[in-house]
This record gives sequence, structure tokens and C-alpha cells, in this order.
Amino acid sequence: MKTFDSLYIDGRWVASHGKGTIDADHAATEEAITRIPEGDEADVDAAVAAARAAFEGWADTPAPARADALRRISTELAARADAIAMVIATEVGMPLKLARRVQTDGPVANWAAYAKVTESFEFEKRVGSSLVLREPIGVVGCITPWNFPLNQITLKVAPAIGAGCTVVLKPSEVAPSVAFILAEAIHAAGLPAGVFNLVTGYGPVVGEALARHADVDMISFTGSTRAGRRVGEVASQTIKRVALELGGKSASVVLDDADLTAAVKGTIGNCFLNSGQACIAQTRMLVPVTRFDEAKAIARQVAESFTVGDPLGEGAKLGPLVSATQRDRVVGLIDRAVEEGAELVTGGSDAPFVNGQQRGYFVRPTVFATTDPKSTIAQEEVFGPVLTILPYADEAEAVRIANDTPYGLGGGVWGEEEHAIRVARRIRTGQIDINGGPYNPRAPFGGYKQSGNGRESGVYGFEEFLEYKSLQLKPVAKLPPEAAAIPG
Repeated sequence: MKTFDSLYIDGRWVASHGKGTIDADHAATEEAITRIPEGDEADVDAAVAAARAAFEGWADTPAPARADALRRISTELAARADAIAMVIATEVGMPLKLARRVQTDGPVANWAAYAKVTESFEFEKRVGSSLVLREPIGVVGCITPWNFPLNQITLKVAPAIGAGCTVVLKPSEVAPSVAFILAEAIHAAGLPAGVFNLVTGYGPVVGEALARHADVDMISFTGSTRAGRRVGEVASQTIKRVALELGGKSASVVLDDADLTAAVKGTIGNCFLNSGQACIAQTRMLVPVTRFDEAKAIARQVAESFTVGDPLGEGAKLGPLVSATQRDRVVGLIDRAVEEGAELVTGGSDAPFVNGQQRGYFVRPTVFATTDPKSTIAQEEVFGPVLTILPYADEAEAVRIANDTPYGLGGGVWGEEEHAIRVARRIRTGQIDINGGPYNPRAPFGGYKQSGNGRESGVYGFEEFLEYKSLQLKPVAKLPPEAAAIPG
């Protein structure tokens, strides 16, 4: 078992004030493989104090120097890429090759990308007789999930540091190793003490202590909608900024002029990525009622081609889920769908055999079909490899079904491009893939409705960590009377 026995606070590895430990499992074997400190409120206080003390100096550090620091961190992470991919494959369950390409190389490159944003960003601008400044918001608490651990940490910590903020990171205790590797990389890169701090522990203890702390100026949280409500509630007591990236129940709308085979393949590939453990997963596929049976047949064939296997082995397209808790939740939703009358096209709740054993947190790739868009399986986020196919009578009904959940994070539309774009404009969600268009790390990412608020990625994510300040200068020319009016 790999043991991380210290927290990273004020540029040093220090013993946790909390005396407990937390174990994380190997997703394919169910064996405990990682042990971390169970931090407490006193650890949060120490980390926030270090971040507060470091803030003024870091905020005053010129942007090019902050950018150089981000590049050094990217270089240090690149040197640890193999180790990062391995811990993601074992703790999260994504097959190793995918873990390297999707969960490691992309986030590592994003640290360098945020260096470019930092040095090119316009931190001040003359607007009439005002000088408008963009200044770092202060101490940022980052609370991150287990499903894409390095990516979600990167989308918060890198832009926050580049913007001139200082950070306290609370990663998920379910897949924690990446956060410790990042802290090692940051230390090796020579970031000033207190700019980055790491405290591990449980959400109701460490997460809530961060959210309520009076010296934390902003919370950036990614996780479930239920947990996001609690974070927002606690953080509201100190009127801090809160950015939330929450759950989703994204729809893939297949139009009548789409290539149906390509649309089904693309939707299932999106839905099953990371064994379905993605908030943006397109878990509902909406097809014309005249092509409902054809879509089911194609989906069965495609889903059954997803080989379930050891994430460290060869040939596996679908690894295990992250934990027994997650597996049991997904299996429970599959059983409930059957009980509610959904047609089981393929898959089901029986545990698959992997290497001749029913061991590990594996779930069979599963496809349902139902005509009830209000059913549990068509409304509730599953976070597993489960797709639901729904028919629609006309385009207006397709848009209504796509919009008829509390969520609005992702989605897709398949069809002739201009037609698809017209339909996409009517769907209330933060990101829509047109004919399988790839993820763009420079574009804004975030949700409508109960999928959260705020945006991550690119310059849009960078701006989340900045405040506006207006300096009202004495005008050169006399202003008209209405321009001199004082608001409020």
C-alpha cells in the first residue's frame, strides 16, 4: 500500500492535526492500495492562514513570473506522467492507455496553456475616464472530484494561481494520489510557500470548513448537485464567490437527417467514457420514433463491443467503477429501470466476469429503451455505463425532452450541420457537441440550471478568479451632466 502520511501546507510537508487515515481502493481488485491523512478543521485553518499570508506577495508578482511558475509545474508533471496515469487507472478504473491520453497528457498541457493565458491577459483597460482593473479575488478553496482527478484540479488550481490567487486544495478521498503527485511537482517547481496548500479528508469536515472559512474569498467546487447545494449554503454565510460544476443528464439528439450509425456510435462512446463516470456524459439518446427500433439494434451491437476488463491489461475498452458505493448505486438504478418497465436492450445488473472472476467494481455496458421521459432512468444521473434511448415524434418534442430535466451541462445534436446548430440553440445547456465535435479546452465549460454556475477552461475559467475594480480618473474634457450622475 502506498501511504501519504503528510499534508502540504506553507511550502512544507507537515503532519495532520487529524489522527485518522483514509484508504482508497484498487478499482479492479477491491484491495486498499492508498492511505492518506484524514485532515480536520485545524488543518484547514493552518492551510488558509498560509494562503492568506502568501496572497499579497503572490498577487504582486508580475504576470510573466507567475506564467513561468505554471510552465515549471507543467514540466514537473510531464516528468511524472507515467505515475499519474497508473494511479488514475488503478484508483479510478480508466484503462491505462486512455488514462494517459485523456486524464494525464491533456491536463499537463493545460498548465502550460494557462501560462500563455496569464502572460497575455489584459489586467487593466482604459474605459472612458475610468481605468478598469482585474485583480485576483484572494484565497481560493478548491474542492475536486474523483472521476477526472488531475483535470478537475488543473481547471481550478492552474488559472487561480495564474490569476494571482493562493489556493487550498481539498481533493476527493476516493482517488487522492494525483493531488499528492501534484504537490510534489509544485514543490519541485519552486512555487513560493503558501501559494498552494493541500489538505485531504472528508467533505463534511474539510470541505465544509473551507466553504465556511471567513478568510476564504472563493470556493470552486466540482461534484454532485446535492453536495453543491450544501457548499453553496455554507459558503453563503460569508458572502464569498462560489463557482459550481455539478451533475448532468445530457441528451444526444439525433435528427432525421443524421447518419444514424455514426450518431449511435458517437453517443455511446461519449456515454461510456471513463465507464460513464463523467458529469457531461450523454446518457439520453433521443431518436425519431420511426427509427427507434433501428437505433436500438445498432446500440446493442455497439455497446456489446465495449470489452469490460482489467484497466492495466490489453484490450479493455471499459474498466471498473471507482468504488463499491458507486457500483452499488449504478446497479440499483439498473434494477429500478427494469422494475419501472424500461426495455433492457443489453447489459443489466449481473456482475461481469473479468479474468474469470466476479471481482472488482465492474458494471456491464447497459442500454435501455423507454417511451417515458419522466422515468427514473431518463431523469436521474447514473454515473455509470448506462444509456437510455427515447423516441420523439417531432423536433419540438425532441427539444422539450432534452430540456425536461433539472440539469443543463452537456449534450449533442446530430444532423446536417446548420440544422443541428439551429436545434442546439434551443437546448438549455452549457456545451453541445455538433456531430461529435471534440472537446475544446479553450472554450468555456459549465452548466445551466442545477448543473451549476460559473465557467471553467480557457480564458473564461481564468476570469472566474478575478475581481473588477474601477479607478475613476479626472476626465480631460468636461463630461455632459448625465455622465456625472452618481448611481444609487
